[in-house]
Amino acid sequence: MGTATATTADGAPGAGALTAFASTRGRYYALILAVFCCVFIISNISATKVIGFGPIVGDFSIVTDGGAFLFPLAYILGDVLSEVYGFRAARRAVFMGFAMQALAVLVFYLVMISPPGPGYESQDAFEAVLGFYPRIVAASLAGYVVGQLLNSYVLVWVKRRMGEKHLWVRLMTSTGVGEFADTLIFCVVAFAGVIPGADFVNYIIVGFVYKVAVEVILMPVTYAVIRFLKRREVTYAPGGED
Repeated sequence: MGTATATTADGAPGAGALTAFASTRGRYYALILAVFCCVFIISNISATKVIGFGPIVGDFSIVTDGGAFLFPLAYILGDVLSEVYGFRAARRAVFMGFAMQALAVLVFYLVMISPPGPGYESQDAFEAVLGFYPRIVAASLAGYVVGQLLNSYVLVWVKRRMGEKHLWVRLMTSTGVGEFADTLIFCVVAFAGVIPGADFVNYIIVGFVYKVAVEVILMPVTYAVIRFLKRREVTYAPGGED
């Protein structure tokens, strides 16, 4: 496939004319975008709870948050979008997820400050969980926007140089860069001063290793989804990025 390395006007990596992508007007982009945004929102609500497993060996415990159960799927979907539809399409999904998170923050805030109705006795619990949500969202948005854009940029940059071959190289390289930036920014903004000392370092390391491990374990699924989309999206063709 194409190996041109010029940069497009909108900042996307190299405009290799022979590199194949599908149009976002294809059959499946809107569906993937919807799932992408849902995963993003659900993960951030879940992340309001810190989780500890252990001790596992000696005094060592695994410290993570509830977002760990679903959030790695967001990066897998980001890889799929970048590989099949290109950098601009993946960037559009990131910004749409950003907008939906901002809407969620606004709605939760309005609900939280509204007076509780007769018989509702869970106001303190509601505030304890969702009152922390804006900080989680701020951390998530900062980390996720940087991490996902890096993830998409690196994947497409590598694809423009290697063509369609060695998909695993693109997936692992982009995930390593994106997940590291995301994890570091999210952990510092969300839980610095909340999780103490060594547990905070544990939280960062475990989060990064776990997310990358999930990507590796699910790589066969990622491969299958990408192959399916490339076969079914009739607009997938050299020079076809929308």
